[in-house]
Amino acid sequence: MRFTLIALPLALATSLAIADGLPPPSRTVFKCEDGKITYYSDSPCLGAKKLDVTPTRGMNKSTGRELVGTDVAREQRHEQLADGIKPLTGMSPQQLDQFGRRTQLSGEAQQACRKLDQALPMAEQAERAAQGTSELQATQLRLLRLRQQFRDLRCQ
Repeated sequence: MRFTLIALPLALATSLAIADGLPPPSRTVFKCEDGKITYYSDSPCLGAKKLDVTPTRGMNKSTGRELVGTDVAREQRHEQLADGIKPLTGMSPQQLDQFGRRTQLSGEAQQACRKLDQALPMAEQAERAAQGTSELQATQLRLLRLRQQFRDLRCQ
Protein backbone atom coordinates (compact mmCIF):
# COMPACT_ATOMS: atom_id res chain seq x y z
CA MET A 1 0.00 0.00 0.00
CA ARG A 2 2.76 2.47 0.95
CA PHE A 3 4.67 1.68 -2.26
CA THR A 4 1.61 2.65 -4.31
CA LEU A 5 1.25 5.93 -2.41
CA ILE A 6 4.86 6.83 -3.20
CA ALA A 7 5.04 5.40 -6.72
CA LEU A 8 1.97 7.23 -8.05
CA PRO A 9 3.17 10.78 -7.23
CA LEU A 10 6.67 9.94 -8.46
CA ALA A 11 5.27 8.62 -11.74
CA LEU A 12 3.15 11.76 -12.13
CA ALA A 13 6.07 14.07 -11.45
CA THR A 14 8.31 12.07 -13.78
CA SER A 15 5.77 12.20 -16.57
CA LEU A 16 5.47 15.98 -16.13
CA ALA A 17 9.25 16.35 -16.40
CA ILE A 18 9.40 14.16 -19.53
CA ALA A 19 6.34 15.76 -21.14
CA ASP A 20 8.14 19.07 -21.46
CA GLY A 21 10.04 17.64 -24.42
CA LEU A 22 13.54 19.04 -24.68
CA PRO A 23 15.97 18.64 -21.81
CA PRO A 24 16.15 21.74 -19.66
CA PRO A 25 18.98 24.15 -20.38
CA SER A 26 21.87 23.92 -17.97
CA ARG A 27 21.72 26.54 -15.26
CA THR A 28 25.37 25.99 -14.52
CA VAL A 29 27.83 28.21 -16.31
CA PHE A 30 31.58 27.99 -16.02
CA LYS A 31 33.80 31.07 -16.03
CA CYS A 32 36.94 30.09 -17.90
CA GLU A 33 40.18 31.97 -18.36
CA ASP A 34 42.55 31.32 -21.23
CA GLY A 35 45.53 33.57 -20.62
CA LYS A 36 44.14 37.10 -20.73
CA ILE A 37 40.80 36.04 -22.26
CA THR A 38 37.84 35.34 -19.98
CA TYR A 39 34.85 33.50 -21.40
CA TYR A 40 31.73 31.79 -20.10
CA SER A 41 30.62 28.34 -21.18
CA ASP A 42 28.22 25.55 -20.26
CA SER A 43 31.14 23.15 -20.81
CA PRO A 44 33.66 22.80 -17.99
CA CYS A 45 37.25 23.91 -18.50
CA LEU A 46 40.43 23.59 -16.48
CA GLY A 47 40.34 25.88 -13.44
CA ALA A 48 36.75 26.95 -14.14
CA LYS A 49 34.72 28.85 -11.58
CA LYS A 50 31.19 27.45 -11.35
CA LEU A 51 28.38 30.03 -11.56
CA ASP A 52 24.66 29.47 -11.00
CA VAL A 53 22.55 31.47 -13.45
CA THR A 54 18.99 30.87 -12.33
CA PRO A 55 16.76 33.22 -14.36
CA THR A 56 14.37 35.70 -12.81
CA ARG A 57 10.70 34.79 -12.57
CA GLY A 58 8.78 37.71 -13.96
CA MET A 59 8.37 41.34 -13.17
CA ASN A 60 6.17 42.22 -10.23
CA LYS A 61 7.05 45.71 -9.00
CA SER A 62 6.47 47.99 -11.96
CA THR A 63 2.78 47.14 -12.47
CA GLY A 64 1.82 45.89 -9.03
CA ARG A 65 0.65 42.56 -10.47
CA GLU A 66 2.50 39.39 -11.25
CA LEU A 67 3.61 39.04 -14.86
CA VAL A 68 4.64 35.45 -15.55
CA GLY A 69 5.29 33.64 -18.81
CA THR A 70 4.06 30.14 -19.58
CA ASP A 71 7.44 28.56 -18.88
CA VAL A 72 7.61 30.10 -15.41
CA ALA A 73 3.97 29.17 -14.73
CA ARG A 74 4.75 25.55 -15.70
CA GLU A 75 7.80 25.58 -13.43
CA GLN A 76 5.69 26.94 -10.55
CA ARG A 77 3.09 24.19 -11.05
CA HIS A 78 5.83 21.54 -10.96
CA GLU A 79 7.20 23.07 -7.75
CA GLN A 80 3.73 23.10 -6.15
CA LEU A 81 3.26 19.44 -7.06
CA ALA A 82 6.70 18.60 -5.65
CA ASP A 83 5.92 20.47 -2.43
CA GLY A 84 2.60 18.63 -2.17
CA ILE A 85 4.18 15.18 -2.44
CA LYS A 86 7.32 16.01 -0.44
CA PRO A 87 6.00 14.18 2.66
CA LEU A 88 5.84 11.01 0.55
CA THR A 89 9.07 11.39 -1.43
CA GLY A 90 11.27 13.41 0.92
CA MET A 91 12.59 15.30 -2.13
CA SER A 92 12.75 19.04 -2.72
CA PRO A 93 11.33 20.39 -6.01
CA GLN A 94 14.84 20.53 -7.48
CA GLN A 95 15.64 16.96 -6.39
CA LEU A 96 12.34 15.68 -7.81
CA ASP A 97 12.97 17.49 -11.09
CA GLN A 98 16.44 15.96 -11.28
CA PHE A 99 15.01 12.54 -10.45
CA GLY A 100 12.50 12.88 -13.29
CA ARG A 101 15.20 13.82 -15.81
CA ARG A 102 17.47 11.00 -14.70
CA THR A 103 14.78 8.33 -15.14
CA GLN A 104 15.48 8.60 -18.86
CA LEU A 105 19.09 7.48 -18.31
CA SER A 106 20.26 3.87 -18.17
CA GLY A 107 20.68 2.22 -14.79
CA GLU A 108 24.47 2.39 -15.05
CA ALA A 109 24.34 6.10 -15.91
CA GLN A 110 22.00 6.79 -12.99
CA GLN A 111 24.39 5.01 -10.64
CA ALA A 112 27.35 6.94 -12.05
CA CYS A 113 25.43 10.21 -11.61
CA ARG A 114 24.76 9.41 -7.95
CA LYS A 115 28.49 8.78 -7.42
CA LEU A 116 29.32 12.05 -9.18
CA ASP A 117 26.78 13.88 -6.99
CA GLN A 118 28.98 12.93 -4.03
CA ALA A 119 32.39 13.27 -5.72
CA LEU A 120 31.93 16.74 -7.24
CA PRO A 121 31.39 18.70 -4.00
CA MET A 122 34.39 16.94 -2.42
CA ALA A 123 36.55 17.78 -5.47
CA GLU A 124 35.38 21.42 -5.37
CA GLN A 125 36.28 21.59 -1.68
CA ALA A 126 39.68 20.04 -2.40
CA GLU A 127 40.27 22.70 -5.07
CA ARG A 128 39.52 25.48 -2.58
CA ALA A 129 41.86 23.89 -0.01
CA ALA A 130 44.71 23.14 -2.44
CA GLN A 131 48.03 24.75 -1.61
CA GLY A 132 50.84 25.07 -4.07
CA THR A 133 50.75 25.17 -7.84
CA SER A 134 51.22 21.45 -8.50
CA GLU A 135 48.53 20.40 -5.99
CA LEU A 136 46.12 23.00 -7.37
CA GLN A 137 46.69 21.85 -10.95
CA ALA A 138 46.16 18.20 -9.99
CA THR A 139 42.89 18.94 -8.17
CA GLN A 140 41.67 21.17 -11.00
CA LEU A 141 42.39 18.42 -13.53
CA ARG A 142 40.48 15.87 -11.42
CA LEU A 143 37.58 18.31 -11.03
CA LEU A 144 37.54 18.97 -14.79
CA ARG A 145 37.33 15.24 -15.51
CA LEU A 146 34.47 14.79 -13.03
CA ARG A 147 32.55 17.76 -14.49
CA GLN A 148 33.04 16.48 -18.04
CA GLN A 149 31.82 13.04 -17.03
CA PHE A 150 28.78 14.64 -15.33
CA ARG A 151 27.99 16.54 -18.52
CA ASP A 152 28.66 13.59 -20.87
CA LEU A 153 26.36 11.34 -18.85
CA ARG A 154 23.64 14.07 -18.94
CA CYS A 155 23.29 13.98 -15.15
CA GLN A 156 21.79 17.49 -15.11
